[in-house]
Amino acid sequence: MIKYLGSKRLLVPMLGEILTSVNAKSALDLFTGTTRVAQEFKRRGAVVTALDAARYSEVFAQCYIQTDGHAVDSKELADALRYLGSLRGEPGYFTDTFCVKSRFFQPFNGERIDAIRDSLDRDFAGSPLWPILLTSLIDAADRVDSTTGLQMAYVKSWAERSYKPLELRAPALLGGPGYAVRADATVAVSDLSEVDFAYLDPPYNQHRYFTNYHIWETLVAWDAPEHYGAACKRIDSRDEATKSVFNFKRQMPAALRRVIGEVAATVVAVSYNNESWVALEDLVDMCCAHGHVETFAFDSKRYVGAQIGIHNPSGVKVGTVSHLRNLEYLVVAGPKRIVADLRELPALRQVPRPVGVA
Repeated sequence: MIKYLGSKRLLVPMLGEILTSVNAKSALDLFTGTTRVAQEFKRRGAVVTALDAARYSEVFAQCYIQTDGHAVDSKELADALRYLGSLRGEPGYFTDTFCVKSRFFQPFNGERIDAIRDSLDRDFAGSPLWPILLTSLIDAADRVDSTTGLQMAYVKSWAERSYKPLELRAPALLGGPGYAVRADATVAVSDLSEVDFAYLDPPYNQHRYFTNYHIWETLVAWDAPEHYGAACKRIDSRDEATKSVFNFKRQMPAALRRVIGEVAATVVAVSYNNESWVALEDLVDMCCAHGHVETFAFDSKRYVGAQIGIHNPSGVKVGTVSHLRNLEYLVVAGPKRIVADLRELPALRQVPRPVGVA
């Protein structure tokens, strides 16, 4: 699983317990990102819809959620990975842009990424293995990058892991059906089928996933876009079409209220934190549209950029880090007979600061 801003790794067990407790057979992960939560839902037997606007998220969802792992020929997959892994590196757009003009990857790995990505479209176009193999490539590239986890910049000196050779591994596929949807949640939410349980993890602030992970966008699109700046960001990062309403402080609260209100689910869970643009009491009010509300809060480490601090273009640290921890909220809404019992779940009873909201 790639390094990801706002990863819900610690929340996954809690969300999985909620899904099981409310006996959900169908689920929606509306801002799926890496699909970590959607995978947990599928692992627990739910038919899951994973939705996100990012190209790389769609590929992850096609791999882990839409693909029925039981239907994949493991030998065929292993043979494909072995073939791709044996390809000789060939410098192309990826090497020139992200290894020479910028320093996100060592050139010897960039050349292999170029060769493998070209082969995917040449040799596996239309194959059900395509999203699985591309997921393997993204994961492999993430393991040898030279960043702190975000692609807005690369580290001043090569990261130790960047010296390792690119290694393709088979993704851990899950059996059963599921759906991958690439769409703007504010547009698609009203057209989605009703589910038993919906989880929403909307963007918290001005940080844009499209620019934070622009290399993965390019690796999936494979469109050799014009770029700009030291980080060689895609030129379409400047287009309004690639910007989310959730990244604008004045527009976001109304958009979030509408999305929460329009999601069709028996039980709805929304995660947020105390550094977001929406106060907890406002978030609870938004969720009341779905019935009784329970709110849980727990201590969490801030994202890696906050821990490292701010540096000027010369790499010199400027200013001081104000704090390293924040509060993560999980707001759950639905019929009182179902939601009120969630306080008794072991996974949630371990949360340090539960607050019940009638």
